[in-house]
Amino acid sequence: MAIFTVNRHAKTAPNPKALYTLKKETIYKLLKENRAKKIGLHFTEQPKLSHQHSTLLIQIEDYFFHIPPSKEDFKTVQHLGKIDQHYRNPKTKMSLSYAKKVLYHYLDWKEEKSNPSSKHRRFASYYTPSSLGKMDWPNNKNGFRK
Repeated sequence: MAIFTVNRHAKTAPNPKALYTLKKETIYKLLKENRAKKIGLHFTEQPKLSHQHSTLLIQIEDYFFHIPPSKEDFKTVQHLGKIDQHYRNPKTKMSLSYAKKVLYHYLDWKEEKSNPSSKHRRFASYYTPSSLGKMDWPNNKNGFRK
């Protein structure tokens, strides 16, 4: 469930690289422990630069995921053709923060601590001067309310 949650959030994240790395490393560890199974190769839906390429389909319990295949996978794993668009993973309700905590613990990684003071504030790319106290209110000649 945790991998599914991380994968779902990675698909819409503004910077998904860390989430995809977490997913991939978790799947590699599960494969080494024989808790995940390589099912086959699928053609991707969105070819890069008009070149068709494949992804490796992995099964973990009732869930299926795609990861980049190794050169060895092309020799040892059957190619299944196009992705079956009708299959969907079971629905889960797990927060991203909890899913990341579970996977970090499983991988024995140190959790990233986000420091609110180190986050950059985003400002507009243009300057808008304040107009406080400069507005002409009705029945007022100097711009201030009585």
